[in-house]
Amino acid sequence: MDTLVPALKSHPLLSVLVFSLIFRGVHHLLRRLPTPKAVLQNDMRCWKWRNLSVSIVHSLLTSAWSLSCVVASPELLTNVHLSQTPMSYLLICLSTGYFVQDACDIILTGHARGSWEFLLHHAMVISCFLYALCTEVYIAGAVIALFVEVNSVTLHLRLMLKLANAQSSSLYCVNKYVNVVTYVLFRLGAQFYLTWYLFCNYSWLESVHFFLLCLILIDIMMLIYFRRLLLSDFYSDDKKSSMGQNGTCNNSRRFLTD
Repeated sequence: MDTLVPALKSHPLLSVLVFSLIFRGVHHLLRRLPTPKAVLQNDMRCWKWRNLSVSIVHSLLTSAWSLSCVVASPELLTNVHLSQTPMSYLLICLSTGYFVQDACDIILTGHARGSWEFLLHHAMVISCFLYALCTEVYIAGAVIALFVEVNSVTLHLRLMLKLANAQSSSLYCVNKYVNVVTYVLFRLGAQFYLTWYLFCNYSWLESVHFFLLCLILIDIMMLIYFRRLLLSDFYSDDKKSSMGQNGTCNNSRRFLTD
């Protein structure tokens, strides 16, 4: 670690590229795992399943990693601007590589039009994370932003269960409640904390206009997604379900089904 992190800091863009290729390798390895029959019905479902499989690996890894960083170094929570550790810098390199890989996967497989919201989100995250890596400021802020990956675990599991037509399973029922709790605590909580921090320190933080704009846009997106989530899992009936009776997505070009 003593030699790895300085090397990453010397070549942050190259480091992100390497981690992006690693996640692409993970993508190919996961294709060898068994796939539910319902997913194999069409190409769109197969792509979503494979994409989400890589996403859930990233979420499991980075959620535990980001929380561990803060437990080991609590100052990351209070000094969002300058605080960092070798493990936190490595985490942001790895996570940026994932987002680059995921954006490329969406674009190169021809799903950009139906996934424009996620591409916009990825573009803002990648630009903020790259700024942090190249300038070595806001590393702590990026770590806190990755708290959202705790919720991403349950969110990705929810979508994978829907793709497998398992909405009536007990796992889906339990997961939808856990998903709401983690959404509020870790996704909205982390986003709003960072937004509040920037507002409180607006007068002296560098590049604060750019970061605050990105955070506000992501805040709005998260609130819109939260409303969709609640409507889909708690206020919709079978006829209004986003999954048709024949097991296909009614709006198949959307990356995220309500």
